[in-house]
Amino acid sequence: LRMLQVKLIVTGDDFGYCPRRNQGIVDCFLAGAISNVSLLVNGSAAADAAKLARRYNIPIGLHANLSEGSPVCEVLKTNSSLLNQDGFFHGKMGFRTALSKGLLNMSEVKQELKAQVELFHELTGHLPPHMDGHQHVHVLPEVRHVFAEVLEEYGIKYTRVPIEPGLHNCDWIPPSLMDFYLGVEEDSFNTVDVFTKHGIRWPDIYIGLSTMGRNMSVSSIRSAIDSAVLQPPARAAQSGTVTIELMVHPGYPSVPPVGGCGEGPDDFSQSWERLHELQTLIKPELQSHYKNRNIQLCSFKDL
Repeated sequence: LRMLQVKLIVTGDDFGYCPRRNQGIVDCFLAGAISNVSLLVNGSAAADAAKLARRYNIPIGLHANLSEGSPVCEVLKTNSSLLNQDGFFHGKMGFRTALSKGLLNMSEVKQELKAQVELFHELTGHLPPHMDGHQHVHVLPEVRHVFAEVLEEYGIKYTRVPIEPGLHNCDWIPPSLMDFYLGVEEDSFNTVDVFTKHGIRWPDIYIGLSTMGRNMSVSSIRSAIDSAVLQPPARAAQSGTVTIELMVHPGYPSVPPVGGCGEGPDDFSQSWERLHELQTLIKPELQSHYKNRNIQLCSFKDL
């Protein structure tokens, strides 16, 4: 365990969702508890988030969103296959249903993804070093191809592939959620070849489904990292360095009507679970675990 150097990217997702999410993420970064953020450019506080990232020098990438709120591409805001009858994205499960029924136009998916990259560039002054999908839409069938094309076109090198070692042993995850996670895992397995073919890279190991919200604790994070490091992928064993991305969602709970991506904040954003993640991540015993295990927090540009 000592021999292997661990580079850990702790990514705070949903930056830009609301001012209280932004504040929580910045507090976490300043406490040394996260090392990277993922920006929702259609979030109600996205411009503010970009300013904060610049002010505090927070490494920032793009959290591509096709499922919650409104598109950023003007042409798609009024009439597109990406919208439901209320004029918003189809939602986490609604997007998956529409996709499986063949109702989504992939050229519109591409158009919106490109518009989000352009808006990210406008807000931050640079292209995203990494880009992943809100609610893991980027690994879904068909979408994965378009997503990979967009990354390749813009020269965005890194993404996230949510295949979590040890997920199947997590008996605390309720069956309905586990079904969703296993779907994400299956989609991810089927995405590996597509991303590889387009020259896109991702960390050796992903953690985040088993440690989300109420399931996050110092021990759940520690054991997820330890089991990942004990069975490192072959390439990591050869290089002596294993890279891990830990996906987290810290923040202070949203207070409606403020927040969201056009429709106001969802239940998870208003819940105590965000604050619970924040409080767990800044615990000194987690920080000291990183030191003891020779775990270096970094961002994608440090890989």
